[in-house]
Amino acid sequence: MATEMEEHAAAGENGAAVEDVKPYRIHVSSRYLNLTKQKLEIARLPREPDEPKSKDWWQPKPQVEPLIDFWLEQYQWRDQEEILNRLPQFRTGFTVPQSESPIRIQFIHARSPHANVIPLLLIPPFPFSSLSFGHLIKLFTDPEEANHQPFHLVIPSLPGLSFSDALPTNSAVISSTADLLDSLMKRLGYSFYLTTNAGAGASSPAQIDYKLADWLSTHYPDSCLGTHLISPPLTQPRLQKAPLAWARWSIARFFEASILGYRSDDFSALRQNGSSKKSRTAAKSRPHKIGFTEPNTLAYALCDSPTGLLVFMMKGLRLLAPQKEFTPTEIINFAELAWLPGPESAMRFWAHCARHPEKTNKEPSKKPHVALTVFLGGESQSSGGGNAQAGAGVLDEMNPAYSCPGWANTRYKVLYTNRASGKPGLLAWERPEIIAAGVRGLSAAVLRVDKRLKPSGRPEVAPLAQVVAGAETATPGEQPSSPGPSGPQPGLLAPPNIGERLQPLAEVSDDTKVASNDTLPAKTPSPAPATSGPDQSGSTPVVTTEGDQGKRASEPQVSDIKTDTVAAPKETQQA
Repeated sequence: MATEMEEHAAAGENGAAVEDVKPYRIHVSSRYLNLTKQKLEIARLPREPDEPKSKDWWQPKPQVEPLIDFWLEQYQWRDQEEILNRLPQFRTGFTVPQSESPIRIQFIHARSPHANVIPLLLIPPFPFSSLSFGHLIKLFTDPEEANHQPFHLVIPSLPGLSFSDALPTNSAVISSTADLLDSLMKRLGYSFYLTTNAGAGASSPAQIDYKLADWLSTHYPDSCLGTHLISPPLTQPRLQKAPLAWARWSIARFFEASILGYRSDDFSALRQNGSSKKSRTAAKSRPHKIGFTEPNTLAYALCDSPTGLLVFMMKGLRLLAPQKEFTPTEIINFAELAWLPGPESAMRFWAHCARHPEKTNKEPSKKPHVALTVFLGGESQSSGGGNAQAGAGVLDEMNPAYSCPGWANTRYKVLYTNRASGKPGLLAWERPEIIAAGVRGLSAAVLRVDKRLKPSGRPEVAPLAQVVAGAETATPGEQPSSPGPSGPQPGLLAPPNIGERLQPLAEVSDDTKVASNDTLPAKTPSPAPATSGPDQSGSTPVVTTEGDQGKRASEPQVSDIKTDTVAAPKETQQA
């Protein structure tokens, strides 16, 4: 038996250790993978009559049974783990109120190899993990078109999702998360940045996606200089609150003409897809209004059953993108990234946001700069049958009502608008170019009115060029290979003082413990400007647990998820 300790730095005298940005690797306990297979093997599925089929609900058994067999017989998590660990993953901790331990946020940070780059914070659609969006990196960091704006891309996993720690109980989740995201961008050296949603804000659970982007744009205008909102839940202007905007809307609606900031397309879309009134009516039937505001009951079922979590994930994919055909591996990856760390924290985030909506106490001194992408409806742009057959009789309650761009002028300074055809669906997989077009429109517009965003005129250096001697320069668009360790640096492997330990030592078996830095190749850290040197503050290798005897084997524990960390360079502030 061997003992190691999970990486967990304490605040206080060693607060700098909490602030370190450290490369991150996933390695899940073999014991927990074996337990997952055991649970799949003994899964008991509900009985479903062959005929007649119900018109009121989805009957998933024909889709679920083959997926369970695929998960058991063909799917290999270790292969997917290796692919995910090729992404530029990192983790860093933040001290927050009500929490004795730092809240660690796991994120993807990919720097562009081009010059004139702008930092971009991409908020993944709730409840997806940042690890599901590796396919977007090249689109933003190394665009194919020479005239397209490149970005340094940051994709965080929200607190409680994937391998980010959950917020303390009773925290105000939107404002707390927005503060963490703004702090993360500043810690990475981005004094000024842009933000974008990656999914429709109006159809997000409890509108989490929209609320986070809106809070950043409203409460952090000195750093978040522009926000791209996708299908935000806008409402018609009211006479009492915005008489001028109401007058403009009333005149344009009367003539149904392209005047006063409105277009004839808006009125066609409103007739086809409904208005904010329909949106409020449909919200009454959405999951967070019919029992999900108490998350723990369902969490017990989903934490114990990978099959139940798989079906829950399939339902969400079918509602959001009924025409999209995901592969079995993709679907199970989505389920695994929720199953391995446990879905309960995400469900509590969702429930708290639904039960405790947050309102700002003050109006911003000036309207936030935003770009809007809205969808005019009509035929879907997706190809393939996908989930369309998975319960065609079920109402698509996730389809948002039309958000008329002109309504946004009461709250925002709209700099760019894109009216796209079709429905939003799962943009990141079906039409990611829509997200990129909105961000490019935002960046061009903000650059015209705010010189603080002016990008650096020099290209970034290759990853690891200042950290590892002899590192090869990466070609544009490629993630450089992780070189072998060059030997421990002074202090990197020294254990922390006893008073700093926030987690007990845990026993692990030799076949499942995390490899040390001597046997596990180093992960590529974010490249830093040429003037930056390596960070000499270090950490011990992260550990896993092979199980405290007092814990139930079926419970997913944070200590079951293992990582390997190496020192990363401190980022300098962006000019």
